[in-house]
Amino acid sequence: MKPYSARIAQLNPLHDYHEIVRLLTFHVFPWDIERALEFALFRTYAVPSISGLLAQTGEFTRRPRKRYDDTELILYEILEHGFDSDRGRRALRRMNQMHGRFAITNDDFLYVLSTFIFEPIRWIARFGWRPLTPAEALAFFSYYCELGRHMGIQHIPETIEAFEHFNMAYEREHFHLVASNRQIGDATVNLLLGMYAPRLFWPLLRPALYALMDDPLLAAFGFPQPSTRLRGFVAQLLRWRALLLRWLPERRRPWLGTARKRPTYPEGYAIEELGTFR
Repeated sequence: MKPYSARIAQLNPLHDYHEIVRLLTFHVFPWDIERALEFALFRTYAVPSISGLLAQTGEFTRRPRKRYDDTELILYEILEHGFDSDRGRRALRRMNQMHGRFAITNDDFLYVLSTFIFEPIRWIARFGWRPLTPAEALAFFSYYCELGRHMGIQHIPETIEAFEHFNMAYEREHFHLVASNRQIGDATVNLLLGMYAPRLFWPLLRPALYALMDDPLLAAFGFPQPSTRLRGFVAQLLRWRALLLRWLPERRRPWLGTARKRPTYPEGYAIEELGTFR
């Protein structure tokens, strides 16, 4: 067994969940978990109440990369330093200040929180170099439930099974196409394409991005259906990558999200300056 995976196997997911999620995110599956969390946030934009709020503020359409970086940095500050650290508390305070300005329902908060748990689990099951163990999946559940409690979210399900049931039922009830879904969805797709490829290649890569989306998500954004052949090709590429990674070592140096160069903050950032303000 690879060293960080072996270390995780010795930890208790009910008590050591922060350390387990930190090791999984920065050493074992760094690329996969970042992609999964991108899709987790993307799924939330298929909910009209969420996309409508984002369209209303205008932040996502005017400055999509800044909003992306702000969200990632706040979440990474908490994960890297811990809930009880100075930086973790400051990041939580900044996040709660932003959310407190808007009338966001508890169920919307719960749904967003659930995507942070289940999208990494599902992505890694499909495309990871190994699946998560039940203990690792439970650690994801425990960590994000703790994050939810720090955010003041109420009625968080007590078991991972109950939370997944909520996640799937919420999508069945709330995923439907409205104009704000398409507006925020197009802005997000363009953002993701721009992060990884020059604009010249966007027409080629856009269908590949759609190929990673399930049918209810495509319908909620009004995106075109990719062909079965394209879906299979994209999935196979990611599975070949996973096969290669099985033979490679886990990252010895952590792939910390706060340490990466970001065009939004070329000179660095202060936690209290992240996000949106009145």
